Amino acid sequence: MSFQPENVDVFLRVFNASKNYIANFYGCKSLELFCDVNQKNVFFTYSTWENEISLDAYRNSELFLNTWAQTKILFNDKPLAWSTFIIDKVK
Repeated sequence: MSFQPENVDVFLRVFNASKNYIANFYGCKSLELFCDVNQKNVFFTYSTWENEISLDAYRNSELFLNTWAQTKILFNDKPLAWSTFIIDKVK
């Protein structure tokens, strides 16, 4: 997610206010926030879910809709998202 530089602090406040609710949402196994090393206004969330049903339940929840409404107005570029599965894990 790429934010207007002046909106980074606002995004971090939104994330910090909702992260524990997201992490404790049924089916969420983990939630992490990453920041790009060179672009301090670019962030990535990485979450793992028990299954796609749990993820879809979150995506359709009031929690997601409220958090997303506060977040999307801060972007300076279209956000990207992927759902993936593990092919191999070394460590």
